[in-house]
Order: sequence, then C-alpha cells, then structure tokens
Amino acid sequence: MRIGVSKRSLAEAASVLERIAPNRPNLPSLGYLYFEGAEGELVLRASNGELDLELRVPAEVEGEGAGLVPAHVFGQIVRSLPGELAALELSSEGLEVESGSFLTRMAVSNPESFPPLDLGDGDAVSLPAQELAKALSRVRYAAANEEYRAVFRGIQLELRPDRMRAVATDGFRLALYDAPLSRAPEAKRVLPARSADELVRVLKDASGEVSVRLGSARLGVEARGFRMGIGLMEGEFPDYERVVPENFVFEIRFDAEALRQTIERVRVLADKGNQRIDLHLRPGALEVAAEGEFGRGREELPVETEGEGPLMAAFNAQYLVDALKGLKGQASFRLSGPNSPSVLTGVEDPGYLAVVVPLRV
Repeated sequence: MRIGVSKRSLAEAASVLERIAPNRPNLPSLGYLYFEGAEGELVLRASNGELDLELRVPAEVEGEGAGLVPAHVFGQIVRSLPGELAALELSSEGLEVESGSFLTRMAVSNPESFPPLDLGDGDAVSLPAQELAKALSRVRYAAANEEYRAVFRGIQLELRPDRMRAVATDGFRLALYDAPLSRAPEAKRVLPARSADELVRVLKDASGEVSVRLGSARLGVEARGFRMGIGLMEGEFPDYERVVPENFVFEIRFDAEALRQTIERVRVLADKGNQRIDLHLRPGALEVAAEGEFGRGREELPVETEGEGPLMAAFNAQYLVDALKGLKGQASFRLSGPNSPSVLTGVEDPGYLAVVVPLRV
C-alpha cells in the first residue's frame, strides 16, 4: 500500500491523536496509532481505553493495508518532515516514510491487537457542531481537577426539547451555558472534562451539525472527517439548580474585559494562599482591592449599579477571572449578600451564567 498525503494535514492529525494515546498504557497496543488506507483517505485512530478517536485525512491511496506505529514517535517524525508532501509505503518490512530528502522506515505491529472504535449503543441526535463546542468550552473551567472528586470532574450535557445545556461545578463555583435547539430528546450525560477538551478540539473545524449517539455508557460523536467515542462518567451529577440564587441585594453592570484586566493587575498583591480580592461596591463605582505580604493594591471602575449599598464581598481572584474569560461587552454581576453565592451573566451573551461563592471573612 502506498499513500500520498499533505504533510501539514498529516502532522495536524497526528498531534491531535498523540494527546489521546497514553505514554504509559496499561494495554501495550494503546501506545500506538492505528492506520489504514481507504478510498481517497488515510484513516488514523487512537485510544486510551476511555476515549476513542478516528480521524480521516484526504490522501491518494494505492492498494490496501493497515498497521500500528508508535504514536509519539510517528508524531515527532511527521511534524519534522522537510517537504510539503509525505509518501507512506507499507510493506512486509515496515512503514516507509518519505518527504523531500528525508527517508525512514518504521517497524509496524499487528493491527488486530488494537481495540475497535466504540461509539456506544444509543440513538443518534443531530446537534449544531459549533454550539456544542462553545457550550462545553465555556463551562470547562468550573470542573474539578482532583481525581478523587469523582463526578465533579465531568461536564453534564443536557438535552431538552428547546435547548442544549452544558454544566460544570467543582463545589465552589458553577458555570452553565444554554444554546437553543429546534428539537431534541430529553437526555442527560456526564462527560469527563478531559474528554470534552478533545471533543472541542476536533469540533473547531466542523460546520453544520454532528451526529451524537446517546448511549448509556458511551457518547458517540460523528461528523465528516472524524468519529469519537467517549466513556461516560458514573454517578449522579449534583442538583446544581438549587444553588443558583434568585434574590439579590445589589447588581453592577460593567465591561467584562475591563473588570478582568483590573482583577489581573490588583491580584499581583493578593495573598498567595487564597488569592483573596475584595470588591467594594457603592452606587456608581466598584473598587477592587487586594493585600498581601508585599503591600496593597486597589483600582476603581465606573459601573452601573442597582440596589442598596455600600457592600463588600471577598472572592478568589482566579475564580472571578475564569468566570469572566470569554465574555464580551457588557456583563452583569448580582450579589445576594457578602457571604452568599453571586451570579455573573453576559448581557450580550445571555446563554452563559456563572455562580461564584464569596470567601468567608
């Protein structure tokens, strides 16, 4: 089998798949990339046991064949190829890779040892690719990173007849994003946040709709150029709606990027332990202040206000910065009290909502 393929397309695909193939796999074959020639395409696949990804790269293919090559070695080789085109030739002696003046031969393992692509067993529904990517990426920051936090390390994807929602929380903050849908079945599935990262990465170039298979144990996603199977998380996602306050004593409206930059400047002097910054709110103004062992910093912003003031509340600076990232234009921050959860929403992006819990002082 001989394959002619763009070096750039091959390198991009290999880089994405390398992220999935583990460096120290429990199953030896998971350290490899599966490759196969198809009509007009080079099929590449990686798996880590929980996440399976297949990418299809346009190529000129002569003959048939398949094999396994070490994922990370293959990735390094194709990224460093000197030419714009790469020629791959599979024979009994291995896989020959040629580009420009470069030529190498890699050992190839038996493709039958590689696990099959598992897309799950559920019914399929069509979802807008870019809205799905946006929903997952906007809430990702709020998922827990610690291994022991179980379901908190996931993102819940909810489908309702009129909308799609992504939700993440680590118990200290919460983020949700709603996107309208014209039709959808009722469903809830919890994706590992790290798997959601890879899904967002492959969706960035997708257009139109993707087919999503809602299995009980796996989520299958399919579109032109890729297929992905994601192992779902077990356990009940927390009843997050009960922690979203409905009554507020003070609201400020401001430019989201301006406040984010202010917090970034002031937080340099914050205590390194809890990253505490103080928000002093009064009619028409917001003061952001921080104090640590190296001094005190403050900055004041003009804001629109509603409610009775003044009011002071302390927050973790990183939590506020994370919640503000991605917001464009005007935003609203509503406080239910100095020690009660506060709600951040985008005026120009009404689908987004973040809940941030103040520090107790």
